[in-house]
This record gives sequence, structure tokens and C-alpha cells, in this order.
Amino acid sequence: MTTPTPDGAAPDAPAIRLRDVVKKYDDTLAVDRLDLDIRAGEFFSMLGPSGSGKTTVLRLIGGFEAVTSGTIELGGVDVTTTAPFERAVNTVFQDYALFPHMSVLDNVAYGLRVRGVGRSERRERARAVLDRVQLGAFADRRPDQLSGGQKQRVAIARALVVDPQVLLLDEPLGALDLKLRRQMQVELKELQRSLGITFVFVTHDQEEALTMSDRVGVFNDGHLVQLDTPRELYRNPRGRFVADFVGTSNLFAPAAAESMYQRSEAFSLRPENLSVGAGPAGSGRALEGAITSVVYLGPATHVHVALQDGTEVVALAREAAESFTTGDRVFVSWSDDDVVWLPETAA
Repeated sequence: MTTPTPDGAAPDAPAIRLRDVVKKYDDTLAVDRLDLDIRAGEFFSMLGPSGSGKTTVLRLIGGFEAVTSGTIELGGVDVTTTAPFERAVNTVFQDYALFPHMSVLDNVAYGLRVRGVGRSERRERARAVLDRVQLGAFADRRPDQLSGGQKQRVAIARALVVDPQVLLLDEPLGALDLKLRRQMQVELKELQRSLGITFVFVTHDQEEALTMSDRVGVFNDGHLVQLDTPRELYRNPRGRFVADFVGTSNLFAPAAAESMYQRSEAFSLRPENLSVGAGPAGSGRALEGAITSVVYLGPATHVHVALQDGTEVVALAREAAESFTTGDRVFVSWSDDDVVWLPETAA
């Protein structure tokens, strides 16, 4: 699939650039002075809770909403006031929006039909993209004859058939069950890699974002609070919100840091960095507490512990978990190397 460069585009420009973008709905500030560059050819996810601003940003990029102030560029071209159908992007929504009376082939070809492409060419291009998403054999079926995962792939094929520079995906996996959702995560990433175009994916599910993305932007209250690779986001969150929202974290108040480290900052530790035992482990730090619950997860077990100061923590135990019982007095230990500091000024 070829991706043409728009006239006037800068050759080294990011696929998407937002500068000082603000979006207000009456007195509600949905997006606050956002600066963001999304690279050409990357799988970029916008992650955050409901109301964080991520979906609004997607709609601003697609042209479905107008900015209150600021600018949006696609491939170096200012599209701030450009209509959605004139932007080199296409969107896949969670509800798929397939036409129930049309065949799969005609659903996929619909965008080409609207653009005035002849019947023979549009059907040829639609079949080619259906083959790409492994649905060539389903071209003559109706949407109600497809599974949820197949409908999702039809929606993606319909978006791709017009050769967009950027594909916007608004929580497209939300309606699928867990097993199918995980399967589609792999398929989406493989498809994006094979096409080489920019995918912008919106989700509230941190597993989806970490699994598929080259980079992830975490949003909260209309702000981009951290932009990083999945690995860096997980290992080095830059504030309490990211530490708590991305994966599972144990958050320790500044008072705990003051007594152990003589620092007045909060800190966090991932469950896999805590060990639980009858006594302190190794030469690291340790705090005493009581087990409040033991949760079996298959390959590992979560051991929940209430520390003496009232802090609740969870440790990931991979071995000898069956020896733990609710009410047991234990020590929770960790290495200083695994501590992530969370400055008070960070979100």
C-alpha cells in the first residue's frame, strides 16, 4: 500500500504535530495547551481514564472537532481548519459503523465509491485490502454473518482502502471479549508494521497500550502527563498518576521515605520488585506487616500485605506461594535500585 506525501509537506516532518492546542466545551477545559509530535510510521497510543482528553485529541486530529486555539499539522501541512474528508486520515470507531444491508466487499469499497472511483477499480482495491486482513473469503457475506473480530477487521479494511497517511482507532477493541481482544492486539500491531503507516490508538486499557505501541502518551485532566516507550513508562513513571494508572504500583507516602531515606518525596515499587518472607531478605530495605489476602493468578500469586503504618502493598510471589496464609506476620523487602521516586510536583 502506497502512502502519498501531500503537496507542501516537509519531508522530515512528523506525521502529526499539535502545537499549543486548547479545546473547551463551554466552561469545561477538555484539552489544555497540548504540544505533541507523532512520528511517521509509528504505533502511537493515547492512554488515560474516561474524561482525560484522549478521545477529544483523536477527534481534533480527525477534524471531527474544531480546536479552540492552537494548530494541527499532518505531514507538515497545516490542517487546523481543514474538513475531515480533506485530511489524509481515516478513523475506526468502537461500534464499527458497518452498513448491515451491504456485503463485506461493498462496505469496504464504500469510501472509494464516495470518492468517485469506478466500480471495477474500487472492488479490486477492496478485495486486495480484505486479503490483507485475512477476510478475502468473506467478501460476499453480510455484517450479521461475522464474528466480532471479523467485523472489526472489516472496519479496519474499510478505513485502509483509501490509503490514509494516518489511521485513527478509537477504542476499537472495547466490545471484544478478553481472549479475542488479546488476539486482535497482535494482529493490529502486525498489520501496522506491514503497512508502515501511522496508527494512533485511543484506549483506557493499559495492557493494550503497552502491548502494541512504539510510544504511549498518558493523559489526565486534559494534560499529556508522560510520553514514553512502554518499557520506560512502566519502569520510570514520572508521577503518582502514571505510577498508579500504568500497571500495578505500591505507593509509599513521603513520611515513609523520610524515615527510611531522609527524603520528603513519595516513591513507588512494582509488585515484582517486592519479596515476602518470614524475615527481611538480603541487604535491602524491609518493613513488617500482616498478610490480608492471597490471590492465585496461575503462573504467580499476589500476596497483599498491610504494613504497620497502614500502607497496603501487593507483592508478586512466583515460588512457595502456597505457604502464605491470611493473617501471617511477614516482612516485605526490596532493593533500593527498584525504587521509583515521585516528586510532589509531578502529576
